[in-house]
Amino acid sequence: MKKLGLLVIAALVLSGAAFTILDQWPIGRDPDLDTLKGVPERGAYLARMAGCIACHTNIKDGGKPLAGGLALKTDFGTFYSPNLTTHKTEGIGGWTVNDFAKAVRQGVSPDGKPYYPAFPYPFYAQLSDQDVADLWAAFQTVPAVDEASKSQDLGFPFNVRASLKLWRALFFDQTPLIPKEGKSEMWQRGQYIVEGPAHCAACHTPRNILGARQAEAALHGADRLPDGGKSPAITADVLKSRGWDKDSLAYALQTGLTPNGDVFGGSMGEVVRDGTAFLSQQDREAIAIYLLDLDE
Repeated sequence: MKKLGLLVIAALVLSGAAFTILDQWPIGRDPDLDTLKGVPERGAYLARMAGCIACHTNIKDGGKPLAGGLALKTDFGTFYSPNLTTHKTEGIGGWTVNDFAKAVRQGVSPDGKPYYPAFPYPFYAQLSDQDVADLWAAFQTVPAVDEASKSQDLGFPFNVRASLKLWRALFFDQTPLIPKEGKSEMWQRGQYIVEGPAHCAACHTPRNILGARQAEAALHGADRLPDGGKSPAITADVLKSRGWDKDSLAYALQTGLTPNGDVFGGSMGEVVRDGTAFLSQQDREAIAIYLLDLDE
C-alpha cells in the first residue's frame, strides 16, 4: 500500500516540468556483448523456452513467424506484440546486440524508452550474457517481414509511457537467482527455467492493481489473466495434492496430457504447443523437480 500511495502521489504531480523531467530521466545500463559469439541453435532453443514464438507470431490470423501482431487484452488495454524479424525499419534488423540485450534484460528500447511489463523482461533479467548472444544469433536467421508493429491500445494514464519509469522504480527487481544450498543440479536448472526464461510466474502469480506480481503469493495462481482467463496454483503442495509427480508433469509439458486423461487448454495449451514440447526431456524433468521441490 505504501508503494501504491507513492505512485498515486507521483501521478498527481506528474504535469508540466515534472513530466518533462520524468520523460528525460535516463534508465538502464549499457551492456557490452560485442565480443561474444552467439550460437544460433542454442538461441533458437532458448527462444522456444522463453515463449518468443508463441507471443510474437499471430498464428490465428496467419501471421508470419515473429512478425508480431498478437493481441493481449488486459485491464489496462490491449497490447500488441511487436515485429521481431530482421526487417531494418519494421523489425529489429537495425539493432545491435547491445540494443537487444538492453531491451530483453532491462526493458529499455534503443532510444531509451521503457517497455510495458506485458513484455516479461523482469524474468529475462536472469539470462546470462551468453544466453542473450545466442538469442541474438538465432534472431539473425529470421526472414525479414515488412509489417509495421501495431501501436498499443491503452487508455490514460497507462498510455503515458514515461510513467513506467515510476513503475520500474517500485516493482522492477533485477536481483539474480541465488543457488540454493543442498539442492541438486536438476533442481537449480529447473529454478533457472521457471523463474527465468519460461516466466511461469507471469501467469501463475496474482498481481496488484498496478499489474505488479505479488511476490508473497508466487505461483499461487491468478484470476484476471489476459482475455479473462485464470491460472491454477502450481506450488509444490498443490501439485502433489492433485496427484502430480515428476514423470506425469514432465510428460504433460511434452504432450499437454494430464494424469487423468484431460488436456491443457487455453494459453497453457499454447505454451506446450509452441514452447515446452520443444524442450529436452532433461529440462522438462528439471522443471518438474523444481516445481514439486523434489530432492533428486
